[in-house]
Amino acid sequence: MRIAVTRETLPGEARVALVPEAIAPLVAAGYDVAVAAGAGLGALVPDEAYARVGAVVIDNPYPEASVVASVQPVAPELLPPGSATISFFPATARLDDVAKRRDRRITTFAMELVPRISRAQSMDALSSQSMVGGYRAAIVAASRLRQFFPLSMTAAGTIPPAQVLVLGAGVAGLQAIATCKRLGAVVRGYDVRAAAAEEIRSLGALAVDLELPTLEGAGGYAREMSEERSARQRDLLTPYVAAADALITTAAVPGRQAPVLVTRPMVEQMKPGSIVVDLAADSGGNVEGVVPGQVVSVGHAQLWGGFNVPSQLPAPASRLYAQNVRSVIALMTRDQAFAPDFDDEIVAAMCVTRAGQVTHEATAAALRQAQDTEAALRQAQGTEAALRRAESAEVAE
Repeated sequence: MRIAVTRETLPGEARVALVPEAIAPLVAAGYDVAVAAGAGLGALVPDEAYARVGAVVIDNPYPEASVVASVQPVAPELLPPGSATISFFPATARLDDVAKRRDRRITTFAMELVPRISRAQSMDALSSQSMVGGYRAAIVAASRLRQFFPLSMTAAGTIPPAQVLVLGAGVAGLQAIATCKRLGAVVRGYDVRAAAAEEIRSLGALAVDLELPTLEGAGGYAREMSEERSARQRDLLTPYVAAADALITTAAVPGRQAPVLVTRPMVEQMKPGSIVVDLAADSGGNVEGVVPGQVVSVGHAQLWGGFNVPSQLPAPASRLYAQNVRSVIALMTRDQAFAPDFDDEIVAAMCVTRAGQVTHEATAAALRQAQDTEAALRQAQGTEAALRRAESAEVAE
């Protein structure tokens, strides 16, 4: 059984799906691991390191691969028919790929669909990569803010600590809070979930209480709020945003548009030299006017839009992701072979396509809707063309 490790081709993607430390136990379990030449260079892993743990480094790792491991989805045309893939896979945004994978009988496992249960913690790539993103957000805020983070008391005078506000206290938000605290800032955090306030305080930060009802959703995520509630929340957050030297926003739910927590007028009230770091920029953004991968000026503040933020720290991000992937493969291994048990709740939840079928319910529904829309469009175009031909015939007569 061969596991192929790809070289990522998406611009800006520097991570790699498996690092040598994660490959060694897979080789010991009986797998043949083929790594694309140069796959780990962006994550500071040379080809020689893979060879030392028993992997084969080759230009094209796909032929004869039973399992293809990657960070970003691999083009269906490159995959051996009947193989399995393990990667992040935003299925509803890649419906053409879903159809091609179904037709090629590819088994697709999406890392963002790992259920949030205790047994799956070692496989939870969303959490591991969010932790990297949260750390990166704090470092970006500290490096771009034109003042000290910590309190500084000297004979020449006292420099007060920076005031940091973090919106969203999931994995990324809590990591951002912890890092900003270590750097010496005064940190406040806010989240709509009831348990978040205690977690914020446990890190030594101040929990913002807007005296609004909490919103608990499935899988540990926040429940979607009404527009009325959202507007009231923004009104109550405005003075906290205005008082912050650095604002970090982290609220995102996989597969959905990020909620707008901060409007442009709110940012315009921030002090000169302030910095806003939006980790949700590439899913729509928590801050109005954010641009993924760019820094824009809003009022007196800089607005930094995150784009594939974990890849900006590719070495630690790859190490964590590789352990997630290794745990997934270990779960699906039987008698030294890749043999997923589709009755297992983790395996079933992760599977998008299998045996010529789309098994993920939401993706199947989205694909049917897209196909129905396309069929209706073709029918309308055919009717219009027929009418034009009829009109031309009448004119000719």
